[in-house]
Parts: sequence; C-alpha cells; structure tokens
Amino acid sequence: MIKRNGGYLTYRDEPASEASRQLEDEGYTLVRGVFTDAEVTALKADIDRVYETYEPDERSSVRPLEAAQMFRYEMLNRSDICQEAIAHRGILDVIEPLLGEDCHIIANTAWRNPPGSDSGHAGDRWHIDAGPHIPLPDGALWPRELPHPVFAIGVHIYLKACSLKDGPTGVIPFSHLSGRTPPPDQLLNSDLTYDGQGVVPLLTEPGDVGFFVSDVWHRRMPTQPGDGGRFFLQAHYGRRDIAQRLKTTSEINQLAAETVARAETARDKTVIGLHQPFFYDG
Repeated sequence: MIKRNGGYLTYRDEPASEASRQLEDEGYTLVRGVFTDAEVTALKADIDRVYETYEPDERSSVRPLEAAQMFRYEMLNRSDICQEAIAHRGILDVIEPLLGEDCHIIANTAWRNPPGSDSGHAGDRWHIDAGPHIPLPDGALWPRELPHPVFAIGVHIYLKACSLKDGPTGVIPFSHLSGRTPPPDQLLNSDLTYDGQGVVPLLTEPGDVGFFVSDVWHRRMPTQPGDGGRFFLQAHYGRRDIAQRLKTTSEINQLAAETVARAETARDKTVIGLHQPFFYDG
C-alpha cells in the first residue's frame, strides 16, 4: 500500500479495507451495493441518453461496426452523472491505498452488450489491460510475501445483474503476480489456471462494483442460452504518472503542428507521443 508524502510515494502504514487488501493480494475484488437503486437508475438513463446522442467511437479499424455500437468512450465528458459516479468514495476508498490519493481516470467507457451478442473484440479472450508492468522471465515467481505494485485498476459499475449465462467477467486470482501475459494458445480456454487458481466469475447485481488490477488475467466468459446482455460503466484509474487515454493522441496532444509534420516514420510519431489506439484508448 502507498500514499503521497511531500510529493513522493511512500509506504502506507495506515489500515486499509479488506477490499483493498484483496485487490492487492489476489488482483481483484467485488464490493456489493456501492450504488443505490436510485443512483443506478439515474446512471442507466443518462448513459442511454449518451448512446442515443453520440455516434459510436470507431477507434479500431478491425472492429466491426456492430461491435463499435456497444461502446461509448470518455463518458465523464458526456455525462455529469458519470463524472459524479467515478468519484464515488466507495470506489476511491478501495483504490487510493494502491494508486495514491492523486490517482486519476485514464479511461471511461460505457459497455452495453445486447443479449445474444458475442463481445466482437478481444475482450472475450484472456488478456491483461496493460503491461505486464513487471515482466518476469520463464521460471521466475513473484514472492507472495512481497506486495506487487499496482499501476492501473479497472472498475466496473454494474447497472444490471450479470449471471453466468450473461457472460460475466472472469478473473484468475493471483495471475497479476505472473509477470506474463496469458498463454497465447489458451486464450479461449474457460478452464485456464494460474498457479493452481481457476477462474472466478464476477456475478453481480445492479449497484455492485468490480475491481481488477491491469495485470490480472481476465476475459468475458462465454454466454449461455438465456443470455440477457451486460450493461456497466467502466472506469480505469492510474497512478498520477500514467497518461490519460480518454481521447486518442492524434486528437489531443501537446505538439505543435510543425512538430507533427516533421514526424514521418512510425517511430518518429511514437517518440513524440503520437500512438495508435491500444489498451484503454481503443
């Protein structure tokens, strides 16, 4: 656990919640009833408004249009209710001991998967959201007694119930300690394990909030007959020194026009901060 002290990150001695400890130790946690029924109703209504008002953000050249229809990005820029939700103390109290009291939103996307739909993107395969932030060589193991640093945390604010038949998010506890990505030949294996740990599906009710660190192996599990779809507001939080990804770097950057014009090769562009959309921003 960490905190800010005089501008620097230091070790945190103060007590933290059980949710914070599980998130640090196992790479995920689920907190029940963070949002009231009234808050969920207001969030759903305003997010539906955004879907009706804004066209899909087509940030991927390979994602089919029907898949792009499921998402709306930069939700805090489009909804004051979403902005209020991502600052809920029921969320911040869990993540601040791991990211610092000045952590910030790096991405904020609404997900509305209709019934009977596949994800239509890599989210239905085992993946990590970034990193691994501390890659480890084959055969090396992160010591369980040493807390693993956390750089970014994904949060799902659930706006409708999600059961096994709806294709819930599945996580593999402790896999954030692996220092590796999920095995490339096992990306659709629902029985994948890490160090003896199998999949935990996040089965939720409206108002629940799921948390997972960016390095943990996770995916949308396969849907089953009777799938009712999914609806949640996703927010990613990063340490202060992790760049925001609400808009693509081609749209928002700190570069002069002549600087951009001088960048000819792909590496010329990335070295000055112009990146293709990837995790968080696409």
